[in-house]
Amino acid sequence: MGDPAGVGPELCLRLLRSEEVRELCEPVVYGALGLLRRVATHLNWPEPDPAAVRDLATVDGGCDAIVPGRVSAACGAAAYRYFTTAIDDALVGRIDAIATAPLHKEALHAAGFPFPGHTEILATRTTAERSCMMLTAEAITCSLVTVHVGYREVPGLLTVERICDTIELTADAMRRIRGRDPRLLVCGLNPHAGEHGLFGDREEERLIVPAIEASRAKGIDVSGPLPPDTAFLPKHRARCDAYVCMYHDQGLIPLKALAFEDAVNVTLGLPIVRTSVDHGTAFDIAWQGVADVSSLIQAVKLAVKLCRAV
Repeated sequence: MGDPAGVGPELCLRLLRSEEVRELCEPVVYGALGLLRRVATHLNWPEPDPAAVRDLATVDGGCDAIVPGRVSAACGAAAYRYFTTAIDDALVGRIDAIATAPLHKEALHAAGFPFPGHTEILATRTTAERSCMMLTAEAITCSLVTVHVGYREVPGLLTVERICDTIELTADAMRRIRGRDPRLLVCGLNPHAGEHGLFGDREEERLIVPAIEASRAKGIDVSGPLPPDTAFLPKHRARCDAYVCMYHDQGLIPLKALAFEDAVNVTLGLPIVRTSVDHGTAFDIAWQGVADVSSLIQAVKLAVKLCRAV
């Protein structure tokens, strides 16, 4: 359900009423039944079926203590419990996949959980040896070598192994999604992909090119590094299935510009299937009944597809 003070509750209510979703799977919301009832009453919507909710404790003071659109440690703790309970259930086969509504990172930290986001919680909870974030839509797909870190930290986190892992995980995921061997393009880190060492610390020559060559040796159709400022032109998008990007905004700015409402976040490399919306908690419109459920529905549809492709 995500952060109870955000748009997660109303998105879940809409999802449970979606005939498209019910034709694909049996959705179960990991959250608080009392809170969902409160939001439904507030919006004059039908109450959810209790059988469709894995009812978990919300916050001290009960559901009435939650204020929509407000950051709180209590809501961060509740969202963490919803999510980790779903992870644990997926690991033992009680559920087939997880599609998440958004967390609020500040609330999560206020609750004492020092994770930058869902991806890092998943990697820790599942003890995955390698993982990466990929956002995918019909128009564009981008995987990230580094995720929720400051820019100054990015160069030090790049290694040949980490870039290779991201390429391999992306190729495997796109093979399952597309049903064929994908074509990947890798972005450089520096302006003009380093201009043969003029910009940066030769990350392209030292790290990115060797990773591309090693991945090609494993049979992956991958090219690059491309200059980031032209990598996303239509002529390049037309010849690739996915991009491998060195840092968060390098990939997500073009992706959200092209496919914000349709994109789905997927965590690759896990022993479970996990997808997510590509937007945040939207505190400014929480509990107003105007949040768009399309990204969450797309996340569920992709989760089902990935389950069937295993």
